[in-house]
Amino acid sequence: MASEGAQRRGTPMEMALEEARRAAARSEVPVGAVIVAADGSVLAAAGNRTRELLDPTAHAEMLAIREACRVAGAERLAGASLYVTLEPCPMCAAAISLARIKRLYYGASDPKGGGVETGPRIFSQPTCHHAPEVYGGIGAQEAAALLVSFFEARR
Repeated sequence: MASEGAQRRGTPMEMALEEARRAAARSEVPVGAVIVAADGSVLAAAGNRTRELLDPTAHAEMLAIREACRVAGAERLAGASLYVTLEPCPMCAAAISLARIKRLYYGASDPKGGGVETGPRIFSQPTCHHAPEVYGGIGAQEAAALLVSFFEARR
């Protein structure tokens, strides 16, 4: 489910950060994702919706991948880039691999729940069929600040 009226201005990471802010406004963990096709067009933008949809798999990445595949009319997104505000968890990393996404750009690292450069490092496993190019730390300060303020407000 892509965000309705998703802002289509700015860099893809700025759009992902806006999706994260929208998620926080819905009392969801503030994570946003944007998928850009090889031609530079935005295929999908989404923020976390696990609470709203009562679905533990409704992470921003999963929702964006589902919508991008629907828009592309294919189960693979060869040549596409995913921008996400937080290092993907193992579930999302596996979905990124299965979707054959070419590049992954993420903001803040997730030492507790990450699955890309921390935790199980899904793309380094021998059972991983496709590993995207990975670029971490893009917009990390703002992404981390959103997460810190969200969780501080709930303590």
